[in-house]
Amino acid sequence: MTLHSDLPPSQQERRILRRSDVEQKTGFKRSYLYCLMSQGKFPKSVRIGARAVGWDSAEVDQWIADRLNGRG
Repeated sequence: MTLHSDLPPSQQERRILRRSDVEQKTGFKRSYLYCLMSQGKFPKSVRIGARAVGWDSAEVDQWIADRLNGRG
C-alpha cells in the first residue's frame, strides 16, 4: 500500500481511515489525536458503527498538507 500520492489531497480517493491509519499517517498516538481534536486543531472523527470511529481521508490528508506547507 502506498502512503502518498503525486495527486493533491483533493484528487485522491476519499475513504474512511481507522485510528491506526491516522496514527501511521501523522505519527501521533491516540491521546494526542484526541487532544488536538478537542482543541479544534485536527479533523473530527465520524461514527461508523456502534463502537467504531473513523476519519475522512481527505480531511486528514489536507491537514497534513497544510502543516507541510507551513499553513498550520
